[in-house]
Amino acid sequence: MSETIPTEQKACIFYENNGPIEYKTIPVPKPKANEILIKVLYSGVCHTDLHAWKGDWPLATKLPLVGGHEGAGVVVALGENVKSFQIGDYAGIKWLNGSCLGCEFCIQGAEPNCPHADLSGYTHDGSFQQYATADAIQAAHIPKNADLAGIAPILCAGVTVYKALKTADLRAGEWVAISGAAGGLGSLAIQYAKAMGLRVLAIDGGEEKGKLCKDLGAEVFIDFTVSKDIVKDIQDATNGGPHGVINVSVSEKAIAQSCDYVRTLGKVVLVGLPAGAKVSTGVFEAVVKSIEIKGSYVGNRQDTAEAIDFYSRGLVKSPFKIVGLSQLPEVFELMEQGKILGRYVLDTSK
Repeated sequence: MSETIPTEQKACIFYENNGPIEYKTIPVPKPKANEILIKVLYSGVCHTDLHAWKGDWPLATKLPLVGGHEGAGVVVALGENVKSFQIGDYAGIKWLNGSCLGCEFCIQGAEPNCPHADLSGYTHDGSFQQYATADAIQAAHIPKNADLAGIAPILCAGVTVYKALKTADLRAGEWVAISGAAGGLGSLAIQYAKAMGLRVLAIDGGEEKGKLCKDLGAEVFIDFTVSKDIVKDIQDATNGGPHGVINVSVSEKAIAQSCDYVRTLGKVVLVGLPAGAKVSTGVFEAVVKSIEIKGSYVGNRQDTAEAIDFYSRGLVKSPFKIVGLSQLPEVFELMEQGKILGRYVLDTSK
């Protein structure tokens, strides 16, 4: 049975980059012919949302903007052309809200690389509101028995690190180092890596973060605040260096170090996007070691379905804390200070 859709809702919105984030009443959007309207119950908060608010990247955001792209909720309205969802289905809002599906990148499954991509919480109002529209083709299908708060971080953090691990192209039993391992992406990367049969070395700072990484399945934890020679410590722990590195840290120094400690023939995968950062490594060393440096940018519909399936089978979980939607500015402040373990999930009713 369909529910009555209000005309107004609560949302977090900003009118200029790095300006005030206002928790206020705004109109409920109406879905276009190819869209669904989702009653958003929970939304994860991603570091990308912080970058979008600050205007850190060369791609401009729409303004004003409702951020957020890890929204999980219930379909309450359908555009006239939508066939893939029904009222009452569980659905997820992802970073990739829409792509053209006809360019050379979409045709080969690289939908996030589409030059016409529409991005939730960046070029399209996202999930930091109680009702949000999503393109029906790209919206995630969520199993009806899913914990919507728990699955929200999977829609970006989970999909992103799962795709990065696929990009690293490692074999079961090989070592993968995860830089920034206790954060929202890293905590999921540890679990996906373990589920894929990899040995995990986690890198982060502090005893509390080390305990979390070990509890999630990391075999080794390297504390960069304690280590006096992190390159040597990582190579010693992995008998020559990890076969792959997943850089979800937003530290430019950590990215450079990963090129030093990665094993000969290893792969360095770039995921985190620190503003203005560059990859710095010696050309001689990179050539002699024959390392690969790869970028990995979220995932397509197939990656999303696979990442959700790992979660549905209980192979990964989201370490998260629920707070109210109105507390988004405080979450951003904690994120800037590097004080977040796992993920914050916003309850849109508060």
